This record gives sequence, structure tokens and C-alpha cells, in this order.
Amino acid sequence: MEKKKVVVAFSGGLDTSYTVMYLAKELGYEVHAACANTGGFSPEQLRVNEENAYKLGAAKYVTLDVTHEYYEKSLKYMIFGNVMRNNCYPISVSSERIFQAIAIARYANEIGADAIAHGSTGAGNDQIRFDMTFLVMAPGVEIITLTRDKKLTRKEEVDYLNAHGFNADFAKLKYSYNVGIWGTSICGGELLDATQGLPEEAYLKHPTRADESLLRIEFERGEIVGVNGEHFDDRVKAIQAIENIGASYAIGRDANVGDTIIGIKGRVGFEAAAPKLIIEAHRLLEKSTLSKWQQYWKDQVANWYGMFLHESQYLEPVMPDIEAMLTSSQRNVTGTAILKLRPLGFETVGVDSVNDLTKSKLGEYGETQTGWTADEAKGFIKVLSTPLRVYYGIHKDER
Repeated sequence: MEKKKVVVAFSGGLDTSYTVMYLAKELGYEVHAACANTGGFSPEQLRVNEENAYKLGAAKYVTLDVTHEYYEKSLKYMIFGNVMRNNCYPISVSSERIFQAIAIARYANEIGADAIAHGSTGAGNDQIRFDMTFLVMAPGVEIITLTRDKKLTRKEEVDYLNAHGFNADFAKLKYSYNVGIWGTSICGGELLDATQGLPEEAYLKHPTRADESLLRIEFERGEIVGVNGEHFDDRVKAIQAIENIGASYAIGRDANVGDTIIGIKGRVGFEAAAPKLIIEAHRLLEKSTLSKWQQYWKDQVANWYGMFLHESQYLEPVMPDIEAMLTSSQRNVTGTAILKLRPLGFETVGVDSVNDLTKSKLGEYGETQTGWTADEAKGFIKVLSTPLRVYYGIHKDER
């Protein structure tokens, strides 16, 4: 009989390594190991992944590079919306998972796979992101989750791999990391104690610069086109350039406590120099180039956009509608935002834009006005106070 085909969402970690071997050796599947790269894997890591996939018994290995797709279909809008979950976390790995799942489902459809497998446990958000995407994008294809269904321990997986000749070092580390173009998440260790933060050794990037410097990020209609005078046609490379600069100061460290999709609270540490710098630079430029109500309404829909991304609702039909509004809001967000960087932090400096609304000839805040007279200002204030004067004229006891 012809073997059934299964596509394994292969990261090279313990759970997906066990999955590849078990499906090939014990269940007799023709295993296609697919690594969906959204910018978190180096060329060396991808080379090792390929070697290990074949050692584990995969019939075929592929890297599916969707980094630019991830930018065009998600990161771009998160920048437009200044999206930070809980005003803190740049929704790094959680948004990447959606595009990894889409790439895996697309590949499974292309090769006519009978099943898709992933290594998520039953205790986190990723199981939802993968399963929901597969159910929609690859209907009728079986979903296999050995780690979740068999309630496997780390030791059981390591012992199985070692017993079958695969001796890669999967020793239990104090911290677990997920590295991506939009930041690195850090779980475990001191974060399991709500009174503690992460020590210096928990972070992957450490300060290598002790000076202060200015970072100039140039935007055109909300998208990055320049970094410190260097022009970029490739937005991904622009993000990577900013990450390299910010990482040298170890900027972007923080921890977030949030609500998981399954209902429990979760705490995660992260380091995300590029997102923190880009979003604050973009927000700074918007303050000068958008009207008050543009900023207000964009913030409302952007908050929903980030929430839907995190909650595995990227495929919800309302998302393109939100993206259309966010795109429209960026038509005048052109100019340069200037930040001052220092070890472990930064501050906003100013903006240079032809669309800067603070350059109005009608008045300079706190200084002089030419667009109205003193009497007109008094009349405006009196009319503006009318609802309050009506209310407190009746409710004198509340004044």
C-alpha cells in the first residue's frame, strides 16, 4: 500500500523531532518536514534542520521562507497601528505562528498530504493558532499532535530519540526561546515567580555600546524607507538594520503578563529592539502628521487588529477591512523620526516632515496666535463651557 503523506511543521526542536521520527518509524507515514521561516532562522540553523530531518526519517525536507509575506500581510499593519499588546508586547512570535501555519497548510495542499502534524502541547496558545489555520486552509486534512494527545513528557521524547540513535542534545534548559524578526520571547526561569524579573544572563543580546547616539528612521506613507541616511527598498532588511543597532544597546527588554486564548494568565519575557524603536518612532511621527480624530480612531481599530492577531483570528473577514483603514491613515505619515539611544533605553527627540501639523501659521502652542483674536478665544471658551454651566447650575451641590 502507498504510504500516507504527512507534513510536519518542523522547527528542529524536541517536540517536532520526536514527531518526525515517530510518524516515520512507528506509524509508517511518508514524512515531509517543512520549516516555515518567518525570519527567525539563520542559514546555519536551516542547514542543521535539514540534516536532522533526514536523520530522523523524513522522506523530504523543505524550508518555506515567508518572511516577506509576513511583513506585507502583518508586520506592515502592526507598524501602521503601533500595535503593542497591553501597551507592552509587540506580538512577536504569536503573529509569526499564523503565517507559519498558513505556509504549512499551503504546502500540504500542494503535495496532496493526508495529514499535518505539529508539536504543540495542550497548555498553550500555539495549538489553537495551528489547528484553526489548518482547519480553514486545509479542510479535510487530518491534524496530528502527538505531544498533546499522548501527553508526552520531555524525558519520554528524549529517551525515545536516543533509543533510536538520534543523540542531539535536548537537555532541559532553564529558559525556552522563540526567536523571530519581530522579537525574541523568553519563557521559564524566574518568570515563573511573579515577584521576579529576568537576570542579565537570561537575555540573548547584551549591551556592546556605552555611548549615546541618534537613530533616524525615515518613513514614507507609514513604511520604513531609510535608516540613518541609508535607503532601503527591502523593508525586511530595514527592520534587521534597526534591530542590529538597537540590540547593540540591549534595547527592548520587558516582560508581559496577559490573557491566553485558552483563558489562563501567561507571563513571558522578551527582547525586541526593532519593534520597540520602530513603533515609537512611527508613533512620534504620527503625532505631528495625523489629526486628533485620525489618531483616536486608528488606535481603536489597531487595538482590535492586534487582539485578533494574538487570538488566532487573522483569517476573520474583518481583518482586511481594518487593514484598509490603517493603510488610508498613513497617506500623510511621511518624514523622519529621531530617537536618542543609550544602553538599555532610548528617548524620542523630534520629527522632520513636510506634513508636520505643528508648523501651522495659525498659532504656536503656548506662544502666539494669529488665527483668532483674544475676544474670539474668550467666546469659544464660554460656548465650550455651556454644557457644564447648565449641569452645575442645576446641581450646585456637586460643584
